Amino acid sequence: MRHTLPRLLYLPCSRSRIASPTQISSLIHHANKASTCPAHGSNCTSCSSSSTSPSSYTSQLNLVSGLRKMSSLGVGNRGDKEYAFEVSASNLRFGDGVTREVGMDLVNMGAKKVGVFTDATVARLEPMKVVIASLEENGIDYEVFDRCRVEPTDASWEEAIAWSRERDCSHFLAVGGGSVIDTTKAANLFSVYRDSPLLDFINAPVGKGLPVTRPLRPLIAIPTTAGTGSETTGAAIVDIPSLRFKTGIASRALRPTLGIVDSRNTKSCPRSVNMSAGLDVLFHALESYTAIPYDQRSPRPQNPIDRPAYQGRNPISDVFSLWALKTTVEMLPRVLQDEDDAEARKQMLLAATFAGVGFGTAGVHLCHAASYPISSHNKLGPQYTQKGGYEGLGAPIIPHGISVALSAPSVFAFTAPSSPDRHQEILDIFGSFSRNGASPTSSSVADGSLGARVRESVVEFLDSLGGMPRGLEGVGYGVGDLDALVEGMLPQKRVVNLAPNIAQQETEERRDQLKGILTDSLRW
Repeated sequence: MRHTLPRLLYLPCSRSRIASPTQISSLIHHANKASTCPAHGSNCTSCSSSSTSPSSYTSQLNLVSGLRKMSSLGVGNRGDKEYAFEVSASNLRFGDGVTREVGMDLVNMGAKKVGVFTDATVARLEPMKVVIASLEENGIDYEVFDRCRVEPTDASWEEAIAWSRERDCSHFLAVGGGSVIDTTKAANLFSVYRDSPLLDFINAPVGKGLPVTRPLRPLIAIPTTAGTGSETTGAAIVDIPSLRFKTGIASRALRPTLGIVDSRNTKSCPRSVNMSAGLDVLFHALESYTAIPYDQRSPRPQNPIDRPAYQGRNPISDVFSLWALKTTVEMLPRVLQDEDDAEARKQMLLAATFAGVGFGTAGVHLCHAASYPISSHNKLGPQYTQKGGYEGLGAPIIPHGISVALSAPSVFAFTAPSSPDRHQEILDIFGSFSRNGASPTSSSVADGSLGARVRESVVEFLDSLGGMPRGLEGVGYGVGDLDALVEGMLPQKRVVNLAPNIAQQETEERRDQLKGILTDSLRW
């Protein structure tokens, strides 16, 4: 079943409402009746092992979260809260076989020399053959860089940047998954900023996070996986092994000029690649749909050029994220069950693009923040390699979508109290396509148990796919690794700060919240 675009569902009109004494009393009363830890669900052990009982812990956390929410609705001064959001995305072309048009596009753009970026695997596959044929048929001067690394590092970026600076390409063309497209974005950026080091534009606090003020060169992105949505966004992610976490560059200036989304290009993907890519789509959609509202983000930029790419959820991102969520929950299992299901592959590719538009404006939060150290630490720690298509890469790898999913059940148990209506909607969406076809309706799940039920539904969906490691222990992590993983999450402020219910400063409270989520993610 295809989904039509939903109406805008969330247009809050209560921003100026002041909390009354009755509301505050009601909140305290509700907190005192709560019994489920929102960070860990109904099986919480860390709370019960402390001197504070789970019920007391939950009451305190719900009370603090509720008062925090009331403050955002008008208690006190809004100070420097944001008041606007900005939507931008690449031009997109979607169709069966549209890759062959890329040579004509480059002629139309007046390309003089094109740098074509791909990886060693895609370089041998049909999508790249179609691209090269189109370039040659249209008389395009080009050179190929086929050393993009899956899960790129700062070293692999530097190699691609040096190659680009030597050739001074007028246009860029990326053919591959998110790793290739992100590498091409970096090569484009640093071809214009020829004397700038990488850390000038890496997100703060890891780098300087400088704004991109010069026009970059035209970039066409042709994705070969239904996953990252990188063809639509201004984000590029890189692993810095010396720091043991991933970070990136986020600027609207990095957005591709054109994304060519061709459903034929995902036919060659192995099942494990389809699963990882599809999980990335799923959690792009879920995280952007549950991020804080854009007008709760602070500080508000003093100049529009400083408004971040990731701004918090808004009515437009909701449309794209919700459609992508519904489509992925329905279509990803079909793709994994039957690689010849052309309609499911097409819908998943479209969902990846929709999710890219959604999170490219709203942002992601805790699942992605956790994935960055989970992936990076693995290279020197557990050295896990996902089977079924990743063994030949020459290095341990937890594929990005897998690393994002490992913490997801616990993350959405934690975020559920922030917006019960949205999380109940999520519960219903998973229930609509569950194996037994049964799920409690929104009205039948009390807020106190909602987080635990959402956790159960996410776990059930992940288990149903087959081949998904069941938590951090499934990829080799243990209790002794958690502090290091927390340290890798803390610098990811641009995404952690978009999480609802999270302490808004880098305090012991935030550190404890992140460790609680990771502790609960050790096993499902």
